[in-house]
Amino acid sequence: MQDLADRLRRLPPSLGPVRLIGVDGHAGSGKSTFAGRLAAALGGAPVLHLDDIASHDRLFAWTDRLMTQVVHPLARGEDALYTPYDWRARTFGAPCPLPAGPVVLIEGVGAGRRALRPYLARLLWMELPPEDSWARGRGRDGAEQHAFWDGWVEAERAHFAADPSRPHAHLLVLQTPVGYKVLPGPGAHPGPDRGTTESDDPAAMW
Repeated sequence: MQDLADRLRRLPPSLGPVRLIGVDGHAGSGKSTFAGRLAAALGGAPVLHLDDIASHDRLFAWTDRLMTQVVHPLARGEDALYTPYDWRARTFGAPCPLPAGPVVLIEGVGAGRRALRPYLARLLWMELPPEDSWARGRGRDGAEQHAFWDGWVEAERAHFAADPSRPHAHLLVLQTPVGYKVLPGPGAHPGPDRGTTESDDPAAMW
């Protein structure tokens, strides 16, 4: 994980002074946990969770909010200020800051969408099949969210059918019993990312 963090720090900025890193994948694939661990390895890098940008009425139609509240300020070198959505109260809360750090992580379904890709220094994809991801998500959220998950799965299928992220991912992240393995993705360009395996396993060969 630390090796990956060091490599991301060395990337050129992609959005003003920021190296914006997208972590995408199916709902339930482990994006939030991985992004949290990566942020810690980066010394506390800011993380934007797209669950705070989406809403019941706009599960995926949130590009305008993301651009206005996050992308445009970061591009100017300013801290972003976004209004997180409360999924229980069904309303947007008080503004929250997102510092324009050297590396900023954005995680959630759709982090690699077409409109956002030009601003990403790297796109990471959590490599877990959709059915397995959704089963994990349903198990995590319990029976009370059953109806929501039915609607979500349909919406997610439609989103990725129209705007797939995985074909553009620079790196694929696989969870293992000892941590994570990071492999070149379909969107990787020839260079240092090719042929490199990264893992939290201290015995891994780099």
